[in-house]
Amino acid sequence: MTLRGRILKLHPAILILASFLLVILAGTALLMLPWATAGGGIRWIDALFTATSAVCVTGLVVVDTGGFFTVFGQLTILVLIQVGGLGLMTISVALFRWVGLGVSFRHRLIMQDIFAHTPRKDIFTLVQHTIVFTLAAEAVGAVLLAASWHGMMPWPRAIYTAVFHSVSAFCNAGFSLFADNLMGWRGDIAVNLTICALIVLGGIGFPVIYELKGHLAHPWRWNRLSIHARTVLTTTLALIAAGALMFALLEPRGLYDAEGSSAARFLVPLFQSITCRTAGFNTVDIGALQDATLAVMILLMFFGASPGSCGGGVKTTTLAVIIALTISRIRNRKRVLLFHKSVPEDAVNRSIALLLVSVGLIALVLFMLLAGRALSGGGAGRPAPGFLHCLFETVSAFGTVGLSMNTTPLLGTWGKSWIVLMMIIGRVGVLTFAYVITGAAAANGYEYAEENLMIG
Repeated sequence: MTLRGRILKLHPAILILASFLLVILAGTALLMLPWATAGGGIRWIDALFTATSAVCVTGLVVVDTGGFFTVFGQLTILVLIQVGGLGLMTISVALFRWVGLGVSFRHRLIMQDIFAHTPRKDIFTLVQHTIVFTLAAEAVGAVLLAASWHGMMPWPRAIYTAVFHSVSAFCNAGFSLFADNLMGWRGDIAVNLTICALIVLGGIGFPVIYELKGHLAHPWRWNRLSIHARTVLTTTLALIAAGALMFALLEPRGLYDAEGSSAARFLVPLFQSITCRTAGFNTVDIGALQDATLAVMILLMFFGASPGSCGGGVKTTTLAVIIALTISRIRNRKRVLLFHKSVPEDAVNRSIALLLVSVGLIALVLFMLLAGRALSGGGAGRPAPGFLHCLFETVSAFGTVGLSMNTTPLLGTWGKSWIVLMMIIGRVGVLTFAYVITGAAAANGYEYAEENLMIG
């Protein structure tokens, strides 16, 4: 059998993971080129970390992106973000379709798994619309940002900076060319709302966007939105509102109102609530926030974005199903209900498994970071990150968020390696990664005798 035939016979989960690893390795090699950095060199672990963070659209950084990398290095990161946000398989399938080449059944299965909650015949149309919508949204965002920034910098620089941040925002990457991220723009209404809009559009999932597009042309069909779309939109709005409210209540105004901007009182809580949904931009110093606020942000980062989007986390639909399952059990209902529809038992079981495996994975990586800290003592001349710092960093990597309590540069090779692994798992999906590790076990043709046990 030829190499191409063997590749096509691989399970979609393996192909998805392999595509991300391939792009990460290529990005690492490019970032290690002498002309990619202003100083002419970068450590291999830092190049690998940056490439992984870009491809997995996380945004955790060990160096200042705008100051450490040259234009070549920054453009390399930008391309990695775009490819990572859409997925190499998605881009490949779209290109094959546009040039008239055939697409294998295996690739169809991959696209079905990534972009659709139910089998559909127009999966390739959805993929093509995804590419077009992404480029259009990023173009509009770049125009709005350039219009806001041209007064602060020359037009060429404003356009370049706007394109970089627009792509980074829509792909939920969180990379910024500014040394303090977006803290200097916390009171700018246009910049904040543009970035927020791009983050939300990139985080609700392409299937939902595609469905909403169809309903905009037929307004009378709004009540016929799928349960998936209703769940995503309702959960997203609830998390954004709850996060913004908690931030406003828990944080003193002096933290984000130092410049006396009345707009910042509204924009900062809203922005930080939205950016926790796997985006990674920040308009305040995360390390200066209250512990209670950080706890809320950890929860938001853990649940993350929605399926079929650029973001990570256990996803909004998982949270909705778990809540619905809890309510159903309290009310002694046999089936789990959402919007007067029964949720399939398989979806409920997958949600429970995803939640439990994710918590276990975060606990494992957190322990590894703490163990590395204990064994190294923080390293020579480098303070050891505390428990909350390590937990925040781990969840941020898992949710492909990119927010940090200024911990990332303090991690040694051991810690960065575990965070790299966590970012990859968070991007490809926990259950997808679990399949790659364990494989698909065949169902047994028999059942054992049942016996009860005490619970609780």
